[in-house]
Amino acid sequence: QVQLVESGGGLVQAGGSLRLSCAASGRTFSRNAMGWFRQAPGKEREFVARINWSGGNTDYADFVKGRFTISRDNAKNTVYLQMNSLKPEDAAVYYCAVDTTGRGTYTYWGQGTQVTVSS
Repeated sequence: QVQLVESGGGLVQAGGSLRLSCAASGRTFSRNAMGWFRQAPGKEREFVARINWSGGNTDYADFVKGRFTISRDNAKNTVYLQMNSLKPEDAAVYYCAVDTTGRGTYTYWGQGTQVTVSS
């Protein structure tokens, strides 16, 4: 069983920055890829970023490339999402998740943290 707790969300003006954190429990954390997703009201959940177990490989959705950075600190069992140059369309609940297979199967999810971007 894995538990994930997101934090760092809040209110920010367009063009501002936030750093989201995802604290995970579980011995397998350091060997699992992790992902960030977001879901805006009335919208489907969408992929934002992914990072492999070592942190050496990352993938990003096109709409965040150059603005968001995913990273991890396995010693702290924490994954981060640095969000810069935020846009109103970035407003959503952001979730972290564990890719238990390494092939895009996200089994464990946090409860999410709200990001609100004002224009």
